[in-house]
Amino acid sequence: MTKRAQIPFSAWLPAAMAAPPPVSALVHSSMLVTAGVYLLIRFSPRLMSSFARTLLLLLGCLTLFMAGLWANFETDLKKMIALSTLRQLGVIITILRLGWATLAFFHLLTHVLFKALLFICAGSVIHRAGDYQDIRIIGVLVNFMPIRVMCINLANLALCGFPFLAGFYSKDLILEVAFLNPLNEVCFLLLTLATGLTVCYRFRLVYYRLSGDYNLSSISSVSDSNVLMTWPILGLYFQLLL
Repeated sequence: MTKRAQIPFSAWLPAAMAAPPPVSALVHSSMLVTAGVYLLIRFSPRLMSSFARTLLLLLGCLTLFMAGLWANFETDLKKMIALSTLRQLGVIITILRLGWATLAFFHLLTHVLFKALLFICAGSVIHRAGDYQDIRIIGVLVNFMPIRVMCINLANLALCGFPFLAGFYSKDLILEVAFLNPLNEVCFLLLTLATGLTVCYRFRLVYYRLSGDYNLSSISSVSDSNVLMTWPILGLYFQLLL
């Protein structure tokens, strides 16, 4: 529970991801949170007792609802991405409780694609914006960094489950399987509300990126001129399309 940052041990993940990009990239690349999920997937046949399944379902639904609600009031770019990671972990745990370990592992793989694109774009934007992470300050980036903004928007759509992107094939199937299985009223309500909250905070991020106020100083060099970062970003971009 601690390693996969589930309630009540979920506060450390947004705090760790709010660190400077090299530090948070190291934390995320070391698979701190996904290691716990993968361990549960491997041991899923041993965790299918009634009590363990009920506990996993309750923790998963509470975690994804809490992360979605928290992200709607967050202004730190890195924390918003960390909270979206936390929400995806809750989705994986929820579907794992229903006995679909293969589907949970499939969503874990698709989640890696659009979350890696979000993190590398966010790190590039923060670096070019003079280490500012507040989305209320780094607005109207489409005029200065069109490639980064295009890739972030595509990753946001994939995270929301937009049709024919990477996240659609796993998230749509997860929701379909979850709604076809017998759920109690509380978990069904939490899962439905959390799905809507994901769309809300993702489009909130898109709004600030496209039409927010540009409050950086005039000496800030915000552009897409870093070719070494652009090629990996475009590689992940085309993987989401495929």
